[in-house]
Formats: sequence, structure tokens, C-alpha cells
Amino acid sequence: MKTRLVQDGIFTLIEDVTHAMEAPEHGFYWIDADTEDLEILQPLFHLHELAVEDCLTEEEQRPKIELYDSNYFIVINSIRFDDEEIFLRALNIFLGKHYIITVTRQKINELRALKPILWEEEVAAPDRFLYHLMDLVVDNYTSVGDRIEVKIEKLEEDILMHTKKSHLNEIIGLRSEILWLKKVLVPQKEVISTLNKKELRLISEPLKKYFGDIYENAVKISETFDTFRDLMGNLREAYQSSLANRANEIMRVFTALTTIFMPLTFITGIYGMNFEYIPGIHWEYGGLAAVIFMFFVGISMLVLFRKKDWL
Repeated sequence: MKTRLVQDGIFTLIEDVTHAMEAPEHGFYWIDADTEDLEILQPLFHLHELAVEDCLTEEEQRPKIELYDSNYFIVINSIRFDDEEIFLRALNIFLGKHYIITVTRQKINELRALKPILWEEEVAAPDRFLYHLMDLVVDNYTSVGDRIEVKIEKLEEDILMHTKKSHLNEIIGLRSEILWLKKVLVPQKEVISTLNKKELRLISEPLKKYFGDIYENAVKISETFDTFRDLMGNLREAYQSSLANRANEIMRVFTALTTIFMPLTFITGIYGMNFEYIPGIHWEYGGLAAVIFMFFVGISMLVLFRKKDWL
């Protein structure tokens, strides 16, 4: 657990977390905690037991905002896209009048990226901290959306050029991830909408417009994922169509080869009969002549099929 006094974007490390119980003359306290630290923080800042229970549960948390007398409890999901896999990590936030507590189980990239922004913007209020944090979270969804779009385009190109059975698994897996993210985005939008529209005493009135901007971005991202879902349906149709075309191509080749060998089989069948009087049967070069004739017939039919664009 780290406790920092934030004054105009300047951080001062505080050794004793109990100092954060009283409001500073200027700025606010940021307490970056793990779930194990809640045992200490709960009685100090009067954190509601249900909110603490939500932080401690290992089940996936739905984004939400709960309003209590002394603070607000907010759950949002940070997103990561590593090694072609998408991960969601819960970010639990307790927003007070002079403090903000962030509780996480894993490292959250947005918290590390937030520090230079706080310094540049000279942030001195916890609600401004919350705004910049949520702005980073939503921006990361945009970045992940861009990477998903690139992946869809590459998958589409691969399917059109060289269709493989593994492509179906990729389509199903990617579609499942898109639907999963879409499911997460809906309640996350509701949280941002609450911060934008509802009368909240811990959110300053001028700041609500900024949360409105984040909400618009969240809506755009949600619509983008709707488009991705439709594209995955089109990809599946393209995959099935490509497989059907490939099967037709194979059948056309086999049919052509079978047709070419039909007259050759007929000729060899005649010369394979046990009759004594067959033209050329006693000729010294009869066998060679028959082979050359069959070769000529096969090549002629192959050229004809190529000319007709049957092969």
C-alpha cells in the first residue's frame, strides 16, 4: 500500500496512512492498495462492508457505482491485449471528499500512465483524478478495438487467400471475445452516464461535462464492437463460401482427370483383350505406337479443357 499526497500534480509519499484521515489544506490523498490492505483501510475510512466484500471476491465484477454516505464505490474494468489474448482486470475505486482509494489484484497500466497526466494537468482534487483515470481506461478500449480491427482484416485476407480449418476456430474465438467485451461495455457506459448526469456531491458540476465526453467515446466504442460482431458473421460466411469453392475446384479437377483417362482406359481395354487379330498387335512398334497415341489423346484433351477454362 502506498499513500501519496497529491498537490497540483506533485506527489509526496506519506508513511502513515492515518494522516490521510484528515483533509489536507490543499490537494488530496491517493491510496494505492491491494485487497489485503482493506482490513486496515475499512475502519479508517468507513468503507462499506458490501463494497469491501466485492473487492475481495475472486469472481468477475460487473462495472457499477454505489453511493454511500462518506464515499462512492466504483468498479470499472481495465482492458489489456497481450499475446493476441484479451484480459479484463477489475479496478475498484473508493472516492471520498479528500481522498481516493484504488484497490487492485494485478498491476493496472492505467495507474502508471496516470502519474504524468496528473503532473501535467496539476490535478488537486480526487474527482479530477477519477476523470483522468476513467478517460485512460476508455482510451485503452479504443486501442484494443483498433487492434481487433487489424486482426479481423488479416483474418479476412488469410481466408480469401488460403482457407484453413483453423480459421473457423479463430473466427469463433474472436467473436466470443467481442461479445464478451460488448457485455462489459454496457454496464461500464452506465457508470460513466451516472457520473455525467446524476447529481453527485463528490463530483464538481463543471467536471460532469468532461464525463459526458468520456461517455460519448464509450458509446462510439460500443458501436464499433457492434460492427465487429457483424463483420465476424460475414467472415464466417466467407469461410464457408471459400470452403465450398475449394471443394468445387477439387471436384472439377478430379472430374477432368477422370474424363481424360476414360479414352485411355478404353484403348488399353481393347488391346488387353485376348484376341489374336487386333490391328498392330503383331507389329514390332505396336506397343510404342499405342502409348504415343494415348499420350496424344490425353494431351489434346488437357489442352481442350484449358482452352475451355474447365481446368
